[in-house]
Amino acid sequence: MVSALALAFYLAKKIHIPESLLIFRDEIDLHALHQAGQLTLILVDHHVLPKSDTALEEAVAEVLDHRPIEQKHCPPCHVSVELVGSCATLVTERILEGAPEILDRQIAALLHGTIILDCVNMDLKVGKATPKDNKYVEKLEALFPDLPKRNDVFDSLQKAKFDISGLTTEQMLRKDQKTISTHGTKVAISAIYMDLEAFLQRSGLTADLHAFCQAHNCDVLVTMTIFFNTQNEPVRQLAIFCPHAALRMTICGVLERSHSPSLKLTPAPSTHPHLQAYLQGNTQVSRKKLLPLLQEALSAYFDSMKIPSGQPETEGVSREQADKELDRAGNSLVPGLSQDEEEPPLPPTPMNSLVDECPLDQGLPKLSAEVIFEKCSQISLSQSTAASLSKK
Repeated sequence: MVSALALAFYLAKKIHIPESLLIFRDEIDLHALHQAGQLTLILVDHHVLPKSDTALEEAVAEVLDHRPIEQKHCPPCHVSVELVGSCATLVTERILEGAPEILDRQIAALLHGTIILDCVNMDLKVGKATPKDNKYVEKLEALFPDLPKRNDVFDSLQKAKFDISGLTTEQMLRKDQKTISTHGTKVAISAIYMDLEAFLQRSGLTADLHAFCQAHNCDVLVTMTIFFNTQNEPVRQLAIFCPHAALRMTICGVLERSHSPSLKLTPAPSTHPHLQAYLQGNTQVSRKKLLPLLQEALSAYFDSMKIPSGQPETEGVSREQADKELDRAGNSLVPGLSQDEEEPPLPPTPMNSLVDECPLDQGLPKLSAEVIFEKCSQISLSQSTAASLSKK
């Protein structure tokens, strides 16, 4: 969001378009504009259009991204890609090299905070930040010495990211969700920012999980909980919810036996039917690393069990039987990941959040919708005032 906003301000100022004329996606029909020959798009921090927008591909004039390009899905246009820790670094570079005069403190603060968050506070032990990320964080700090301290920015943003107060179970599951599918069977993987034991004690949880799967056409719901213990150490836990016994046991078997990576799972107590809970001893296995294992489990399920998707729960299938069938499947696994019907397959995404990579050892200025709107209003007001003064 920050990369897109900053680049939009950069281009808008360059061609003298006031901020009041900026239009957001839900305020305009892009397809109608495209059909009228009046649409040009720049993709920032991604390079694959959603399936519902594939018709807009020919309107894409440029891509600015920091992840590996998937050639099959990247639009045929000018592509600027560099594997840095944060796309905001590339936007900062473009602004400073092309139009440094438009970089004010508000935009600098947005870019500065985003780079720090994406690069896990520039921690050398994590290795997320590249020399270019460090270079442009330092440049922003040199240009605007009153920017907040890095630790303060990172701590406050991380706290905001982990704030789930007031969310319903459905909102918590949807807040940070990924999906994969094989042969029409769909798995949703949600990150939950709380202790699994507390999550499992939520009122009406079983009904909520069933309702979520029905609303999102999911056959399996996997939740990875993330929180900090009293020693400020990261803790990860897993819950696999699936009404289909054979499919649930196959997935659990793959995860339990995995050695590359090893999750070091320990079964945890659960009173909910169709749900298996685990403590995850290896906290470095993020959702990104879990996705290929789940894809393997789906493929093994169809290779060994030969059960069409959507079939009701199979009675009398033991864990031992499922494991034997899974072993016979061997390595005949379907490679690659696919998104649900709403989104096309995406290339690997750099870990831009602590959900996707350890260490989770820091705790993010307090950010709210009101603060963001106030900042945007201040930017607009200050620039309109400056424009009036220049005219005088």
